[in-house]
Amino acid sequence: MDMLQLEKKLIGMQDNMMTFAMSLTSNREDAQDLLQDTTLRVLDNQEKYTDNVNFKGWVMTVMRNTFINQYHRIIRSQTIIDQCADLYHMEIMNDSGFDSPDVSFHLKEITKAIDALEDDLHNPFSLYLSGYKYAEIAETLDVPIGTVKSRIFLARLELQKALVDFKKH
Repeated sequence: MDMLQLEKKLIGMQDNMMTFAMSLTSNREDAQDLLQDTTLRVLDNQEKYTDNVNFKGWVMTVMRNTFINQYHRIIRSQTIIDQCADLYHMEIMNDSGFDSPDVSFHLKEITKAIDALEDDLHNPFSLYLSGYKYAEIAETLDVPIGTVKSRIFLARLELQKALVDFKKH
């Protein structure tokens, strides 16, 4: 297939390609970007197409692979890997607000309120704050998952009462 035939077929498929791009991205602007990227890739790689292969299938495969590669690239760029196991030694940026006296005072008040919770509420709530999932907390504390959810809910209620005078800034 020569360049002119490929371009005509590609232009004729733009509606189908847009429909497929919309199904992949669920966003019109992202779908248009994907359509444009795919069209450019097909034109750049026309020598890889062989005449005995389904052209529409080949183009849609290029689009799907382009979408997957872009998705993986975005995920990699948004992933932050923290090599520091001890958050105490992690550097906190000066503009984070953690160095202001007001924030320090509020954090102390919140910590004090959490520490004042009864053990049956404090333990599951602290584990939850540390990032444990309900099932992991239930297994660690050897209680049913419903009990864990209930205790975390009750801990939140207690904290709301204890921090009723706490003002947001």
